Amino acid sequence: MPETKQRRVVITGANTGIGYYTALELAKRGDHVTLACRNQDKAEAAAAKIRAEAPNGTVDTATLNLADLASVREYAASAPESIDVLINNAGVMMPSSRTETADGFELQLGTNHLGHFALTGLLFPKLADDAKITTIASVAHRQGPKLDFDNLQLERGYSAQRGYANSKLANILFALELQRRIDKAGLKITSNAAHPGISATDLYSSPDGLGSNKILATLAPIMLKVASQSASAGARPTLYAVDVADGGTYSGPTSLFETRGKPGPASMTKTAQDPALAAKLWDASEKLTGVDYPF
Repeated sequence: MPETKQRRVVITGANTGIGYYTALELAKRGDHVTLACRNQDKAEAAAAKIRAEAPNGTVDTATLNLADLASVREYAASAPESIDVLINNAGVMMPSSRTETADGFELQLGTNHLGHFALTGLLFPKLADDAKITTIASVAHRQGPKLDFDNLQLERGYSAQRGYANSKLANILFALELQRRIDKAGLKITSNAAHPGISATDLYSSPDGLGSNKILATLAPIMLKVASQSASAGARPTLYAVDVADGGTYSGPTSLFETRGKPGPASMTKTAQDPALAAKLWDASEKLTGVDYPF
């Protein structure tokens, strides 16, 4: 990773998993990192560990619940006035039954996409002129069919897997469409996306997601030891996207069908690269969240 001046970094969901290791590496380099997390106690515990390992950096915490637009607005209003790097990392994966956010959105789409869409838009006036926005997607975006805007919240025929795939497809559509609109506005800010491959994180055991299924919660630690790379390795594509990759790109591991290995350019489905679909999702996201971007 290149040597840089201290940057002001905001990363969501950074108290555990790839978010934690991303924050740790950035703090080791001397960056000022804010862990924006739903659980303040867990965020403070993670920040204390990072400070002990990364004395050259500075770490603070903020309360942010992406499943509640009121919380997103409250955090955005109190966020630093100049942000160099925004990493949209937090997520929830495959709750066994359909669950809604505080605003009535399907939990996965509401947290993984709409929460980050709103956060990025509200923070946009505070981004530095050459800021970098990196949104974390997943190989699961390949399993997402073209979005059904008549059933975007999966009120009919809920499928945990489809909901997760839809939200990760939305992450890429958003990141690329944001870059198109940035380019049209003539700004120097860049937006890209990355995925961690198959990495051992708490997503697989979280009671808000896959861990709500007791059988899967029990089997997940065993399967992850065999099939996944570590969470610290899973953070490498994020760091690559922040420091190396250009705007409008998608990064991920480059070995074993993008499940692990050193980071580099990753492959996307044609659906994920569809500008018409991305524009339609953008319009829907603005209406659902009430957030307009100040281009």
